[in-house]
Amino acid sequence: MKFLAITLIAHGPDPLTGETRSTTERFRDVVDTAVLAEELGFDGFGVGERHERPFISSSPPVMLSHIAARTSRIRLFTAVTTLSLLDPVRAYEDYATLDHLSGGRLELIIGKGNGSAQARLFHVTSEDQWDRNREAYELFRRLWREDRVTWEGRFRPSLTDAETWPRPLQRPIRVWHGSATSKESVDLAARYGDPVFSANVTNPIEPYAELVDHYRERWAHHGHDPADALVGAGSAGFYAARTSQEAIATYRPIYDARVALFRRSGVEPVFHSLEDAIERGSILVGSPQQIVDKVLHYHERLGHEVMHISADADGLTRAQHRAALELFQGDIAPVLRAEIPSRPFPAAPGTRQQEATTTRSAVTTPRSAVTSTGVPA
Repeated sequence: MKFLAITLIAHGPDPLTGETRSTTERFRDVVDTAVLAEELGFDGFGVGERHERPFISSSPPVMLSHIAARTSRIRLFTAVTTLSLLDPVRAYEDYATLDHLSGGRLELIIGKGNGSAQARLFHVTSEDQWDRNREAYELFRRLWREDRVTWEGRFRPSLTDAETWPRPLQRPIRVWHGSATSKESVDLAARYGDPVFSANVTNPIEPYAELVDHYRERWAHHGHDPADALVGAGSAGFYAARTSQEAIATYRPIYDARVALFRRSGVEPVFHSLEDAIERGSILVGSPQQIVDKVLHYHERLGHEVMHISADADGLTRAQHRAALELFQGDIAPVLRAEIPSRPFPAAPGTRQQEATTTRSAVTTPRSAVTSTGVPA
């Protein structure tokens, strides 16, 4: 199994202290966490896209570009790129640029996005959001693969023999389809032979599992080899401690504050208590063995090879957050990697090129041309 840490960059008061960090500090926290995720051995780091409060993740290409400059190995994910709101040509240009800046470490998770405020901001309606998402993806997909594109659709001006620059480093880039509540996302993924990433956050597992089952059925219907279907799945929260008692005691006030916030906003939570969320939901709070057992149980139903956990402290202190991530990579991830086989992520073209250049330089640089510091003169 492979593991991503993902953030939507929510920006609001700390659920326990009530303190609100500045926007600048919040952005820096995200970048620092991405660096830590690479240090600890996570396979990927994801930044969501939202265009309404309480989120400040309106520009994932900018955030991921900065993270790319601070890291060297970790795969960089969008979670999700809201194609129903975007001009696919402009989105392609941003992400093709990021693909080069990251050395080919970029992966995209696309989707229509959630939230009525951001839909109004971009003049997207509930009646046309899925058509926009499908049309944008079909053009977006062609832009990555074709040097010149002629195209006509409903929601943006047509293209005639159009060139888009820069051309990408990864040809083609891998695109996942984010799936939360609707068959439209998994239908689109199955049609094109793309992987799907189940949100698996708000509800008990069954509705998400039903969508994954539908994806696998449609995958086979479109003539793809069932063995090639690839599924990822999310989780609703994370805190690991040495004992379940310690984990629950630490996380309970955070969870209770979240429930209270939902209710003040007029939203009745699906899970009425932390124990209920642990029992019926995808939240990962407990000892390492409890979390391993829960992920294995979910895997039996979803068959997923990739899983994300929250990258945010979400009320934890910095020390608690780091300790929980270290415990995940030290005691949880190794067991799950051994128990659940997963296919390798694509090798970054930039990494291969860099390794080849380094090897050639080591072979061809005369010893006399190297200074005492080891740097070519």
